[in-house]
Amino acid sequence: MHVYLVGGCVRDRLLARLTGRPQPSSDRDWVVVGATPEDMLARGYLPVGNDFPVFLHPKTHEEYALARTERKTAPGYHGFVFHAAPDVTLEEDLRRRDLTINAMALDDDGQLIDPYGGLDDLKARRLRHVSPAFEEDPVRILRAARFAARFPDFRVADETLALMRRMVDAGEVDALVPERIFSEISRGLTAEAPLRMLDELEACGLWARLYADIALTPSVRALVERLACDGASLDLRLLALTSGAETGDAALRFLKSVRAPASALGLAQTFWSLRDALFGMKTPEDAARVFEKIDVVRRRERAEALLLFCSRLAEIEGLPVRWTQDELSQLLDAWTSIDAGAVAKAQTDPRAIPEAVRAARREALLACAGRLENARAPRP
Repeated sequence: MHVYLVGGCVRDRLLARLTGRPQPSSDRDWVVVGATPEDMLARGYLPVGNDFPVFLHPKTHEEYALARTERKTAPGYHGFVFHAAPDVTLEEDLRRRDLTINAMALDDDGQLIDPYGGLDDLKARRLRHVSPAFEEDPVRILRAARFAARFPDFRVADETLALMRRMVDAGEVDALVPERIFSEISRGLTAEAPLRMLDELEACGLWARLYADIALTPSVRALVERLACDGASLDLRLLALTSGAETGDAALRFLKSVRAPASALGLAQTFWSLRDALFGMKTPEDAARVFEKIDVVRRRERAEALLLFCSRLAEIEGLPVRWTQDELSQLLDAWTSIDAGAVAKAQTDPRAIPEAVRAARREALLACAGRLENARAPRP
């Protein structure tokens, strides 16, 4: 029985040595060669794998998988039969992995096992498939694109991109399940250079095949990049992807198709239903109406996200705006500063309370807008 450290942890250790820059820590994954499930159970490991034998270490709770091979039996991500046995070698196990930089291992003595040239590809900043088995799993297209976003100075090897295109043309990507798509796209969108992921998904044809209604226009790309620089939330970055849709319905269909979280759907629904009003805020009265519709008192975070999004989109598309992002934040502060309870206590007729609260908020917003205008006025 031999145990090897494999995968992303090995890649990131080597990359840190090559670049002199620490890499985000990856979970440590282990491959066990020469053992059976019974051997693992006898040593106190806990079984967790349904499709193939994976175990948790009794103390560290890290994952230990028996070395395995796989055989394609049907289209899509689940169309595989796995074979795990003591005679499966480490090289055979590594051969089924996606990219060479993820197909390296370290033994107990820290010696590198690199049968497929992963270290050379790290040095060359190259994302290259390990073997023709890459073609059997469409998720690997998404992973290659996602790694391009994480490592923006790496390029997808020509032969790997050609393989990705063949997979798309053959319809293999049609079997992708939404949950796996979202898992990879969300990680790519929040990586260092999300545009690199979009570039690769367009280059291989996957985006056009699956999401023809969502155009990755120059404006969309610029917005994704700007929001990434802002450190914006995943929900905002997903909304940016849909900003090139022709209609709100198309945008929501896309988000639903990739199983985006409810928070992203809610943000998109609010944006598309109020799009014209958000970009049409020219007076304090306009802002008051939008604030009421967004319900900024109870949903301040969503309101700030929407206003940031609109500000960035207006900058990119050259749309005229009345207030800067900082000024909009001040207007939000004014609107939410009203003590609704105190206003309610001052009313003798309970039926007058809602309108009194609205009037107080409008008055505070108008006063703030006036101060902003005065601050803009040139001093004598």
